[in-house]
Amino acid sequence: MYVDAAPQQRDADLKTWQSSSSPASEGSRTMRHFEAVRSHIGSQHELHHNDPYLISFDLALGQDRRQGIYLAELEDEAGRRYLRVSTPIGPLAGTDPSRCLRFNWQQRTGFLAVADLDGSPYLHLCENRPYEFLDSSELDRVIGELGTLGDQLELIIATGGDAL
Repeated sequence: MYVDAAPQQRDADLKTWQSSSSPASEGSRTMRHFEAVRSHIGSQHELHHNDPYLISFDLALGQDRRQGIYLAELEDEAGRRYLRVSTPIGPLAGTDPSRCLRFNWQQRTGFLAVADLDGSPYLHLCENRPYEFLDSSELDRVIGELGTLGDQLELIIATGGDAL
């Protein structure tokens, strides 16, 4: 079972990130397509990948930590488009799959998935959001939450922790 060992630190990191994000007076813009997402994120962060349907950047967190964030557009069989927000958290090797599934069951936001990174299976923390319910404040909130949790999970995996 996943237990957040440091909820106060997670909250502090999220508040640090929120205080450095766009000002509240900017208002919340709707995000109906990937170009709106690219424009919003590009105005706040230096983009590392800037492909037609994939962008990435480093999210600054507290304590001089940064977390890589990837945004990609997906389309389902019916043509409905989604924005996937993801962050890599560690190699799959040595990770207990039943713990990953328990983690997914207990999460309100974000789920664990596997994708190749340089030819090796790698765990990613992901969230898929339909564009019709996405605005800039919700996008910022999801990025902040996934980035903060992803950083904590990455530290747990890197130290061989058992909390996942």
